[in-house]
Amino acid sequence: MRVAVVGIEKSGKSLVCEALQRLAEKTQPANDPIRFTEVHDLDQLHSRDYDVVLQVVDATRLEESLMLTPHIIDEHQKIVLAIGRYDLLLQTDHSLNIPLLQQLIGVPTCRLSVRLNYGLPNCLEILREVAARPASKAHPIYHLRDQADDETYRAYVHGVLTQTLHHAEDDKQQTQLERIDHVLTNPWLGFPIMFAILYFVFWCTFTLGAYPQEWIEKGIQAMSDGLWGVLEPSWWSSLLIDGVLAGVGAVLAFLPNIIILFFFISLMEDSGYMAREAYLMDTIMHRVGLHGRSFIPMLMGFGCNVPAIMAARDIQNPKDRTLTMLMVPFMSCSARLPVYMLFVDTFFASHKALVMISLYAIGISLSIVFAIIMKRTRWFKQDDDDTVNELPEFRIPRARNTAAHIWERVADYLQKICTVILWASIIIWALEYFPSQDLNDLENSYLAMIGKAVSPVLTPLGFDWKMSVCLLTGLPAKEAIVSTLAILYGGDISAAGFTPVTAFSFMIFVLLYFPCVATIATLRREAGKVWAWFTVVHSLALAWLLSFIIYQIGSLL
Repeated sequence: MRVAVVGIEKSGKSLVCEALQRLAEKTQPANDPIRFTEVHDLDQLHSRDYDVVLQVVDATRLEESLMLTPHIIDEHQKIVLAIGRYDLLLQTDHSLNIPLLQQLIGVPTCRLSVRLNYGLPNCLEILREVAARPASKAHPIYHLRDQADDETYRAYVHGVLTQTLHHAEDDKQQTQLERIDHVLTNPWLGFPIMFAILYFVFWCTFTLGAYPQEWIEKGIQAMSDGLWGVLEPSWWSSLLIDGVLAGVGAVLAFLPNIIILFFFISLMEDSGYMAREAYLMDTIMHRVGLHGRSFIPMLMGFGCNVPAIMAARDIQNPKDRTLTMLMVPFMSCSARLPVYMLFVDTFFASHKALVMISLYAIGISLSIVFAIIMKRTRWFKQDDDDTVNELPEFRIPRARNTAAHIWERVADYLQKICTVILWASIIIWALEYFPSQDLNDLENSYLAMIGKAVSPVLTPLGFDWKMSVCLLTGLPAKEAIVSTLAILYGGDISAAGFTPVTAFSFMIFVLLYFPCVATIATLRREAGKVWAWFTVVHSLALAWLLSFIIYQIGSLL
């Protein structure tokens, strides 16, 4: 099947063409390949045999865009309209009745967004359906063929828009969802609403998750006590209880919080609200000098930095693509979440949600400052590009999609517990147990030797040698920090020399320092060895500097 993609340039015609081609190559049947071709003038529709024409319409220039539609229908009866940049239309306090537009024009119509990856499968399905139908002359404007002049076309298009394009002042014609969209995407109201929603999400994560978390912790403690009652004291019983059970159990206890958090994230993604958050940040991204689509990989970074870096491949400009990849590690991935929860729950019990939001906000703010600085260097300095900024329609989240999204994160979390966390717990226990073979003689262990060797660098941040060791174990996976804390401090960090200032300084260091090994490996593959090493160095330096400032100022106060 051959599809001609036409439309005015600013509507993102080329972006739509490339995105649909990639999707078609992934999903098309082997015996029915689809080939999308960008067409710049109507003469090309004559020169080649196309099965269907996709016209990409700019919602902010509707009359100009739709003036082309009768001419296309005059040349080719199989046509589909794709409405782009609809969010910019909403900014002007206008809305478009798309079902009525489809009825009046007589052409299948859809909304799609390349940047937000919305509507592409539906558009592809409509194209297949239209291509399979016989050619028809039933379009309401086909009768204009005999008197096809620009004035006639313009009059018809003007009449169609008079009936379908509505201003916000007409409350009867504006739908409730469109009024909600105006509020959520308003630069003055959207950000406070976003903050309130995130605060509620984190509040639920801590409050609702506290009960199953406590049950798991009590169950692990009961299992530990039971094993000590039946096992003879030996190195292997200590390994099993003090190493594996204590380390793995400490991370496992946060599983309910992970489930609750990603339940809400899934609801925001599936309902379309996450796209509104991306749209709010889009203006900021352009002021920074980045492509608007750069915020999508950053949002994905809250789940895991590795797929987020890979998602930046879709950014066409190589400089924007590389800079976006360098910004992703600033995002607080789910691996850091157990560390935050442990310290926030212990030292900031009265302000849990607020402290959590501050950590995420600090990461985003620093990534933007980082981008502003890098954009002024010779490696990334350039003019900003246009982007496609459509908003998907609001949808009711489907239970099946939500369950699949949660399971994907839970499975990844459990896989890390059974691999990286398990081995990290065993190694930490061994370094703590030997050479004295006495866990009470921790000062003379191999672990103490390593920690004391690193400690002078981290002492100005308020960290003792045990905290330094915890940071080292977080290199393969940040969750390992929690298991190390459980092994070294017996699961009670409140009596371990931490203060609220030290705890916040520690969390900031965990937020900023050296991403996990998998992230660095992915960054090396996608952006190159130089930028991977650059990330290692600047992340360590920034983490040390900011933690130093927080601890020193906090200690004075």
